[in-house]
Amino acid sequence: MPQSDDKSPDEISRTTVKNEMTALQKIGETLVDMPQSQLDKIPLPDELMQAIMVARQLKSREAKRRQLQLVGKLMRHVEVAPIQAAIKNVASIKNQATAAFHQAEEWRERLIHEGDIAIQAFLGLYPEADRQNLRQLTRQAQQNRKSGKNTGAEKALFRYITDFIK
Repeated sequence: MPQSDDKSPDEISRTTVKNEMTALQKIGETLVDMPQSQLDKIPLPDELMQAIMVARQLKSREAKRRQLQLVGKLMRHVEVAPIQAAIKNVASIKNQATAAFHQAEEWRERLIHEGDIAIQAFLGLYPEADRQNLRQLTRQAQQNRKSGKNTGAEKALFRYITDFIK
């Protein structure tokens, strides 16, 4: 005898529900692992924020797993789209900061290795930079590299570059 399909099209399978709950729990894990400064930028209800703070303090793996399940359960009653958007926004800001850091490192290395040619290129992109100061910092960093000393010139050059890249 064929089984009748009692499910209406509006009903969702248990697998789908479980996958949605797992996805919410993953978002909760992301929130728990986030630095406090970034977490403060995300609009969260008080109850959810308290559960996240408790999860951060737990050391026991099993206790943390159960707390993350609670966070996932609380996430069911919250609109997730704004939270996901805020997480993506925080991640993009972090990615931009990382890219600026790498760009400053590349400029520092280029300035030390190429000298005046790189200084001209840097001034072409950032005309507000002080040529004399940039040249002085570059030469000090070059001398440090040659002599093997570390007087902080490379660090000073890096800071000067990052001021203009940001």
